Amino acid sequence: MNKIALITGGSRGLGRNMAIAIAKKGIDVVITYNSNKEAADEVVNEIKSLGQKAKAFPLDTGNINLFDPFIKEVTAYLETETGNSHFDFLVNNAGTALYAPVTGVTEEQMDKIYNIHYKAIFFLSQKSLPFLNDGGAIINISSGLTRITAPGSSVYASLKTAVESLSRYFALELGSRKIRVNTVAPGAIETYFGNGRVRDNKDINNHIAGITALGRVGLPDDIGGVVAFLCTPDAYWINGQRIEVSGGQAI
Repeated sequence: MNKIALITGGSRGLGRNMAIAIAKKGIDVVITYNSNKEAADEVVNEIKSLGQKAKAFPLDTGNINLFDPFIKEVTAYLETETGNSHFDFLVNNAGTALYAPVTGVTEEQMDKIYNIHYKAIFFLSQKSLPFLNDGGAIINISSGLTRITAPGSSVYASLKTAVESLSRYFALELGSRKIRVNTVAPGAIETYFGNGRVRDNKDINNHIAGITALGRVGLPDDIGGVVAFLCTPDAYWINGQRIEVSGGQAI
C-alpha cells in the first residue's frame, strides 16, 4: 500500500511544489487549501496524472477549533479509500506573511500570525499523532529569517524560530515511535508569498541574488524536492534538524 502525506497549504506556491514533488516519489497526497478550491483542484488533478491518489480539503489553519472535525474528515476519507485511517507524513507548510516594523505591529496582527505559524503547527501535529504511522515523519516549514535578521520580520521570524525549537522537542518525544521531525528553512523564494514581494520587487530580488552564493533568488522547485526527500527511506537518519535551503544566502 502506498504511503500517504498530508500537506497544509498545498494549493499554490511552495506547498503546491512540495505536493507534486512528494507524489513523484510514489506517495499519495492529501492537501489543504484556505479558500482557492480551483487552485487546489488543479494540484489534485496534476498529482492524479502522475498516477497517485490525491484529495483536497478546505482548512483555515488559523482556527484551531476546526482541527478536530478536519482530522475526522480526512481519516474517514482515508478509511474509505484505503481501508486504514492512518497516514505517514505531515508537512506543516501553510502560512502567511507579516512585514511590519516593531513600532507598527498590532496585537491583532500578532495573534493572527501566532495562531497560523505556531499554534497550528503544534496542535495539528498533536491531533494527527494517533493517526500518524510509526516510522513516519513530520516536516515543519520555517524560514531563512531565523538566521538572517531583516527589518520588518520580527514577529514572523521569532515564531519560525519557535517552530524550529518545537521540532526538536517533537523529535525527541516521538523517537520511541521512530517518527522523525525536521524543519526545512527556505531562503527568499519567488512566489506569491507576501503579495509577491520577493518575486515582483526588482530591487529586493536583485539584492537577494547579490548576497546569495549561487547568484539568484530561490524558486519553488528548489524546495519541494528537499521536502520530498525527507519523506523517503534515504532520509531516515535525519532527525531533529534545521535544513536551510537558500542557495547560500548571506553566508
